[in-house]
Amino acid sequence: MSTELDSVTTNVTKKERSLDPGNLMLLVYTVAVALIIICGGVFEAQADELSVEATASSSEQTDAFRLEDIRQGELLLPGQDGNAVSALQLEQDVKISISGVVARVRVSQQFQNSSTDWVDGVYVFPLPDESAVDRLRMQVGEREILGEIHEREEAKAIYTKAREEGKKTSLLAQNRPNIFTTRVANIGPGEKITIVIEYQQVVQINDALFSLRFPMAITPRYIPGTPVANRDVERKSFTFGNEGWARDTDRVPDASSITPPVASSGSAATQTMQLSVDIVSGFPLARLESLYHHMTTRQLADDHYSLEFTGKVLADRDFVLEWQPEKTVQTSAALLSETQGDNAYMLLMLMPPQERQEVNVPREAIFVLDVSGSMAGPSIVQAKEALQRALRKLRPSDRFNIVTFSNSAHALFPKSLPGTEEYLAVARRYLQTLQADGGTEMKPALELALDGRLQSERIRQVIFLTDGAIGNETELLDLIVQRLGDSRLFTVGIGSAPNGYFMTRAATMGRGTYTYIGDVNEIEQRMDELFTRLETPAVTDIRIKTTDGRDMDFEAYPNPVPDLYLGEPLILALKLNSAIHELIVSGNQLGKRWEYTVNTGSNADRPGIGALWARKKIRSEMDGLSFGEDPEVVKKIVLVTALEHQLVSKYTSLVAVDTVVSKPADKTSGKVVLKTAAPRGLQMDAVFGGGSRTATPSAMHMLVGSLLLLGAALLHILRSRGWQR
Repeated sequence: MSTELDSVTTNVTKKERSLDPGNLMLLVYTVAVALIIICGGVFEAQADELSVEATASSSEQTDAFRLEDIRQGELLLPGQDGNAVSALQLEQDVKISISGVVARVRVSQQFQNSSTDWVDGVYVFPLPDESAVDRLRMQVGEREILGEIHEREEAKAIYTKAREEGKKTSLLAQNRPNIFTTRVANIGPGEKITIVIEYQQVVQINDALFSLRFPMAITPRYIPGTPVANRDVERKSFTFGNEGWARDTDRVPDASSITPPVASSGSAATQTMQLSVDIVSGFPLARLESLYHHMTTRQLADDHYSLEFTGKVLADRDFVLEWQPEKTVQTSAALLSETQGDNAYMLLMLMPPQERQEVNVPREAIFVLDVSGSMAGPSIVQAKEALQRALRKLRPSDRFNIVTFSNSAHALFPKSLPGTEEYLAVARRYLQTLQADGGTEMKPALELALDGRLQSERIRQVIFLTDGAIGNETELLDLIVQRLGDSRLFTVGIGSAPNGYFMTRAATMGRGTYTYIGDVNEIEQRMDELFTRLETPAVTDIRIKTTDGRDMDFEAYPNPVPDLYLGEPLILALKLNSAIHELIVSGNQLGKRWEYTVNTGSNADRPGIGALWARKKIRSEMDGLSFGEDPEVVKKIVLVTALEHQLVSKYTSLVAVDTVVSKPADKTSGKVVLKTAAPRGLQMDAVFGGGSRTATPSAMHMLVGSLLLLGAALLHILRSRGWQR
């Protein structure tokens, strides 16, 4: 075995070494001092943070501050069994209507105040990152109040004014493209208020397999950076702020809005949900399956089905529905349209001709594995199994490396090595030693995996296995754009509730694809599908033009059109002048050119296509920030688009205000921040161990520094008493 292999093996196999006690003491002292210097500033910030948090919590909840209160945030009442229950209960009902390739979803949130006091409710929840949220209704008794779209700060001001006047009001805001917050003010004793949110989304298609995913839980996000100072005034605002378990930091300035309190598994506060699906597929089905939830299914016609949960279900893992046609149709296309004035909005789905031909160019595969605390339990098992499967696909002519990360990042080999049995054996043994613990410092892992170089002798593919539970998505997406070079980034979402927004965006920025593995039984199929894509040439250089060659009379998104891998359809949202009747879509694969002519003049109107186009335009504009676009220009474009199409975005919110003053002037209301369910399989101690949280690594640094100082003191005592080797 080579010297190179011997040096690598020492990273995997522990060897005993003797060390002079004096040298050991000196080493321990040195490391301890270094850690204390590094952590000193962070310790002060953390101490200030806990002090502020204690003040805020004690004024609304208890007299004594406890560190574990960062996972609470509710007004509690004694229950019949002696256990405390929330003053505000939440019931959720989701109705999904699928017609062809478009889904319309209605999310109903019923807030019930079981206390004798007036309360305001705050609930942070997930939605699909591509959802076009365009409707909000507030139901108070027999009255129904429709929400209106406003610029974000204006909507907050309207909500605050109505709350202070004693009117019932609701606000829906986007924290991330896949995390939203509902606020409801002035819920009286014993009252129920129902908030209904509606959105549209496009069904996913891959290899003639149709699927729809509805997220039901939020994996607690890792929050890097130093807590932001001088924000006390904002955080002490009763209406907004002081609601997440994490403080805003210099790297995640809105951390407090994406870290809702988490209910432990089995807790009375754990959220439940009812869900039903009405699906008209447009063709007879060979298979219709809910992957992770039991459902009752009724067939109403050849292509029409009704499904529903068999009772209330814990909202602790994502819902995924898959269906397949009886016969696979080659090179098919679908075109849906909606006319608004002089403009025609269209959704084009086209399956380009693709050859299942293996690329013989040598390959370099870099596997990046998340071993942070949020991956503890079933997630790390799934990730390691998936990576073992991937290693078996390597050939001796390939080169590979493994990068792991938690509090820091580590590469198994100093450089990529051949996929021979000798090196694969080392990698397999290394995987067996890995445990999930610590923070999610993803940035150094991406810096190790993406070298930014342009090279042609090998296809360089980075396969990233993670739950994506981070709050600094923007920082990481910027890094991917800067360091991608000639690599391709393929993300693999692991666990019951991965961060789909980050995973899909990272794959898009990395010119790769996103694969979701929600159960260990799916690993073989999903990884085999991924490697088939990795081994097959992509369809590239995709262009859309009018028949006379013009490309300025329409807007198409995504822009630019990404490369397509085997089995992926081309999905385009277009806005055209109504005078355009034909478009030509073209691309190439392995030097072969293909074209497809789209007739745009013979389609019936389909409501909602304009909103889907606007949502894709907003995503494209927001992605442009990672490529250096002017933030003020992007904000202006997004604002105009969102207001015109009545969509919730980073810069716009929906607000509904009742005309009736219901709360007496002499009454005050307390704020209740509802807990979200812990994702299934999440080990709370690994994420919030001992009341602390992996979201702020300074606590671990201080602990390590303290232990090292203690060890140094013990060594000094032992040596002074004549301890010898």
